[in-house]
Amino acid sequence: MTAPVRSTPPAARTTSATRTFEEVAVGDRLPELSIPLTRTLIVATALASRDYQDVHHDPELARQRGSKDIFMNILTSNGLVDRYITGWAGPAVVVKAIRIRLGAPNYPGDTMVLTGTVTARTDEDRGLEISVRGTNGLGTHVSGTVTVQLPKGVGTR
Repeated sequence: MTAPVRSTPPAARTTSATRTFEEVAVGDRLPELSIPLTRTLIVATALASRDYQDVHHDPELARQRGSKDIFMNILTSNGLVDRYITGWAGPAVVVKAIRIRLGAPNYPGDTMVLTGTVTARTDEDRGLEISVRGTNGLGTHVSGTVTVQLPKGVGTR
């Protein structure tokens, strides 16, 4: 019997160790995270966030409203940005703020690639600011910054 194939790339797996503030420098780049944009992901996450707008689950009504297909809602985009940062930083990170803007829609059948760079550090509170961008075949879907607080001297990374 063969072992099951993992569909999650290593960069997407959540780490069990939390990065410490001392380990991170301005300019550090986070590993890319590619997220296949399936119809199921778009519909399920819209419904899970109680967003029942038809443009997130009904292709025909989305087309009638001027879209080429259903598209991802902002709550899902925000959640995926959070997942990206916490997957990189580890379970003890505290997310202080997520500030994002949406651009090109995320349509089914595409892939969104999240990237990030540490842009600032604040010693007083062990804070980091991370610039984040998510792109798809149409361009930039989401961009913004995430502010986090890392623990001091905890972790094994």
